[in-house]
Amino acid sequence: MGRYGDTMTKRFFLVIAAMFFSLRAAFAQDVIYIQVEAQPSLARAEDRARFYSADLADVNGFSLGAGWYGVALGPYAPDQASTLLQQLRTQGRIPRDSYLAQPTEFLSQFWPIGAQLNPLSLQAVDPIQPQVEAQQPVEELAQVPQIDEAEPQREVLPLLDDETPREARASEARMTRDEKKDLQVALKWAGFYTAAIDGAYGRGTRRSMSLWQEENGFEPTGVMTTYQRGVLLKQYNAVLEGMDLRTVTDTRAGITMKLPTGVVAFDRYESPFAKYAPSTDLGAQVLLISQPGSATTLFGLYDIMQTLEIVPLDGPREKGRNAFTLVGENSKIVSYTQARVEDGAIKGFTLIWPAGDEERRTRVLDEMIKSFEVTNAVLDPSFAGDAPQSVDLISGLEVRKPRFSRSGFYADRSGTVVTALDAVASCERVTLETDYKATIVAQDPELGIAVLRPSTAIAPQDFAQFSPVDPRLKSEVAVAGYSYEGAIGSPLLTFGTLADLRGLGGEDDVKRLAMAVLPGDAGGPVFDMAGGVVGMLLPRGSNNRQLPEDVNFSAKASVIQDLLSQAGVPVQSSAAAATMAPEDLSKLAGRMTALVSCWD
Repeated sequence: MGRYGDTMTKRFFLVIAAMFFSLRAAFAQDVIYIQVEAQPSLARAEDRARFYSADLADVNGFSLGAGWYGVALGPYAPDQASTLLQQLRTQGRIPRDSYLAQPTEFLSQFWPIGAQLNPLSLQAVDPIQPQVEAQQPVEELAQVPQIDEAEPQREVLPLLDDETPREARASEARMTRDEKKDLQVALKWAGFYTAAIDGAYGRGTRRSMSLWQEENGFEPTGVMTTYQRGVLLKQYNAVLEGMDLRTVTDTRAGITMKLPTGVVAFDRYESPFAKYAPSTDLGAQVLLISQPGSATTLFGLYDIMQTLEIVPLDGPREKGRNAFTLVGENSKIVSYTQARVEDGAIKGFTLIWPAGDEERRTRVLDEMIKSFEVTNAVLDPSFAGDAPQSVDLISGLEVRKPRFSRSGFYADRSGTVVTALDAVASCERVTLETDYKATIVAQDPELGIAVLRPSTAIAPQDFAQFSPVDPRLKSEVAVAGYSYEGAIGSPLLTFGTLADLRGLGGEDDVKRLAMAVLPGDAGGPVFDMAGGVVGMLLPRGSNNRQLPEDVNFSAKASVIQDLLSQAGVPVQSSAAAATMAPEDLSKLAGRMTALVSCWD
């Protein structure tokens, strides 16, 4: 999580809030808020409201329902809110994905301290807005989806007796168009047919039949007998043996579709999902997606799904006006998600399948897509089931997490970051503030400093002003860092003293600090008490010497400035200034310290 709070949780709010508040009050058209972020605990939301209040006016905190709490600015007139939203985004004073929100999206007010219930949330709903169909009674919670006892199978004649060519043509003539299409699909699967699946048996289909007959030891007549058609379809369907594809009707989710009931079984509801867990060691999973909402909710879901471990980063993504598909694949799994919004409801599904089993996966997925049907029912968004509660889980699904996170600090207005080389050297992917990809543009391997540049420009609230002189020996200094690797949404300050202007071996490019720090602090800026940056905290050494906990080291500011100059980054020096109060130094650190994450 970054200095703006956990961006992922903020996007999740788009999903949760829209579930509850798709209807707006007529009165709410007169005023509007700027939604900044949402947090899953009151204490955390209060911390973030306090953080924003130090720099901005009109900061409010509201309950959002379902255990979520939002921070918002306002209220404003709609035109004023739009202008202010753009200005604050441009200035980097609020997150880039902040947006305009109606008062009816908020419940009780917790910030400022002592604030009263938000009266706008009590207005009557606009009667012209679409209403979501009432949920099923509580006593139906124990119900589970209905599975067809026996999936209807297309009739296949006995394969014992063959036919003459004339009889084969006669039996072929009795086939329906869909049956002919199925045969073309099987021929294409077998590698003998490449044309359109149209159910019309022209020269291309006849040639593919002849090729299949010859390959399988039959006379290549170009007209397949009943027995031969049965052999081909048996070959085609062999891959689905054990899948036990059956039509499942989930009345609570409002979805009917074929599922591989031989390898998955219904587990539980955790809105917005109906979960079908693995029932064999294959490890396949299915999620049915069902929730009330609009296009905004849908695209919030689109963002959230991509933060989950079940949707690997690699794979095509398609997002339209009312629907999206996500394919994610890595060395372990391949997942496919589709969802669309229609008539105030979002419906879809996710199939998670082990990697390396493409033929079976694509066949099962094709059957699921073709059979997908919906009704007006949707899952109750307030029902969370018995999901374990954790900041690393969304509806019981694990959020993708970095291998580790360290600290860094912004060095210019475009978001260039200085950090410890150890934090980024062995990573497949490096991010700033969780969401922004970054690459190394300069490094000092000997001292262990790296300069990162984000793939898209970031507008930090502040950036480093380097002190032109070293602080005096034994003077107080402070390190800003994400001590707990992002578990707390803001950097922390650790105070100590400058113990020596050199390292233990007399090194001129490092300073020794007397302070106890944590691994997450490595790469963070070292401040003097006037707010000037005098160095960067180095990771604790990996040699066999066990130094006392309060013995740590900082790269000197002059070394960092030289490396930034080599990378073409202009360096800003601080002017002489008075000693800052600890709370003011903490605010400065919060504006310029970056969360640097290493991902596999």
